[in-house]
Amino acid sequence: MKLGIYGYGNVGKGVELACSQNKDVELVGIFTRRDKSTVTPLLNTKVYNASEIKDFKDKIDVLAICGGSATELPTMTPELAKDFNVVDTFDTHAKIFEHFNNVDKIAKENKHVALISCGWDPGMFSLNRLYANVLLPNGKDYTFWGRGISQGHSDAIRRIDGVLDAKQYTVPIENVVNKILNGETPELTTRQKHLRECYVVAKEGADKNKIENEIKNMPNYFADYDTIVNFITLDELKEKHSGMPHAGFVIRTGTTGKDNEHKHTISYNLNLDSNPEFTAQAIVAFSRALHKEFKRGTTGCLTAFDIRPRDLYVGDYNELLKHML
Repeated sequence: MKLGIYGYGNVGKGVELACSQNKDVELVGIFTRRDKSTVTPLLNTKVYNASEIKDFKDKIDVLAICGGSATELPTMTPELAKDFNVVDTFDTHAKIFEHFNNVDKIAKENKHVALISCGWDPGMFSLNRLYANVLLPNGKDYTFWGRGISQGHSDAIRRIDGVLDAKQYTVPIENVVNKILNGETPELTTRQKHLRECYVVAKEGADKNKIENEIKNMPNYFADYDTIVNFITLDELKEKHSGMPHAGFVIRTGTTGKDNEHKHTISYNLNLDSNPEFTAQAIVAFSRALHKEFKRGTTGCLTAFDIRPRDLYVGDYNELLKHML
């Protein structure tokens, strides 16, 4: 599979490294909107300007679009789906259905296949929610993220006027998590499940009160949460918040039996040293499956729900049967 990377931020760098660990992938190049002379790849990867992308229309099997969900992917993915099979990591859950329909229309019109919202959530967590629901139809779902840095939320803060840099930590409320793991099934609002901690570097002379107000009232990102905004220096941000850890878990509690007398809990959790590098591995695996779907003649937009588990695997089906079934 010949893969291209469009956008060379944290996730783009992760995809570059992930390609080196997947034996069936040939990395064609990195496509950046910056001056390519200013981009130094982590490995010996060729770098091109984004304006050159159409020259590679017949040289790339799947293009991994590594942009931000807040303002970039809603336009980037449909536009690039005109000329390529594409994968993105769109993670604004409230707008996934709208994004899916926009991409689906363009991909079908141009006889390409696209896969959106590919990562660990949405993506792998989506699959775990699905499996848990069919196994415990009489039950409740709970998803928690953190404690860790959300790339999407951090990117959304950085796009606010007056912000130089920022990191946002998503923090699950521990006593609520423990209640659920102990078998309780509370009805929870968004605000009761997570806190959002923001560490923001403001540009010189910027109105910090205005920035804080804009963060706390940002729809789909912060408006529904208790949000703490901390203004710090750039040196502090680099010293204390330079990593990209994250974590999360999906829990479903449910009952079975004639009188629902038997309680069950399904829990799937992740602890990640590097959120973008882990996300990148999901991108490569789903790109592999997408490439197989395209060779079967599939067009339009897909999600993790449409992908055959066997197509994610780099080896053959006999290996799966012998070693993983």
